[in-house]
Amino acid sequence: MSYYFSKTLNLDFDQAITKVTDELKKEGFGVLTEIDVQKTLKEKLDVDFRRYRILGACNPPFAYQALLAEDKIGAMLPCNVIVQEAGPGQVEVAAIDPIASMQAVNNPSLGDIAHQVQAKLKKVVDSL
Repeated sequence: MSYYFSKTLNLDFDQAITKVTDELKKEGFGVLTEIDVQKTLKEKLDVDFRRYRILGACNPPFAYQALLAEDKIGAMLPCNVIVQEAGPGQVEVAAIDPIASMQAVNNPSLGDIAHQVQAKLKKVVDSL
């Protein structure tokens, strides 16, 4: 089982960030964190890296349900979505598959939540 699902877009990087953020909002997700990997690697290691952002997406109702079911699940939140340069004029968007990531947690009550979140994240990626 793959731990993510992805799609490659023919868009400018900044346009892709905006489109992903907008599609996440349509499915009830907000972006809580945004990590600019390219900038961080340049500052910390003085290395050049392609444009790469990690968006920490959260759907509050599902996060709340998951936290009620499993108090340590916060270690796996938020749901990460990456946007990275994939080639000239191409950007790849990939989202974590919450079913794959939650398999390590032995709590059957998380299954339904994971399936619902997976469906929403897949809808975001598919709509791009």
